[in-house]
Amino acid sequence: MEKKRILIVEDEESLLKLESILLSSRGYAVAGVTDGKAALDYITATPPDLIILDIMLPGMDGFEVCQMIKADPSTRHIPVVMLTAKKSTQDRDKGLEAGASAYVTKPFKSARIIEIIQGLLAA
Repeated sequence: MEKKRILIVEDEESLLKLESILLSSRGYAVAGVTDGKAALDYITATPPDLIILDIMLPGMDGFEVCQMIKADPSTRHIPVVMLTAKKSTQDRDKGLEAGASAYVTKPFKSARIIEIIQGLLAA
């Protein structure tokens, strides 16, 4: 069976590495980028099965990236999990309105993020 591909969009290198190790160890094929433009370029070239998206990114923020993914008919089906330090209800609502399938705040529990990913990829 082919590995599910996950794109991590995270500008903090240490977190990108941590998330990559977590997901790779669970059998996922993982790619990582550090800004919104690179994410959109990657998604266009190699659409992943799921995207983990930080909100606070250089250039365009995660809300904008998510809206662009969901506005494009060729990528709108890809589940987006927002993984962010922004904890307010307004930010959560904004993320879900932008099209995110799930909104998880940092610090996160590894088991919880794996559970969300497995649920979204099984759907």
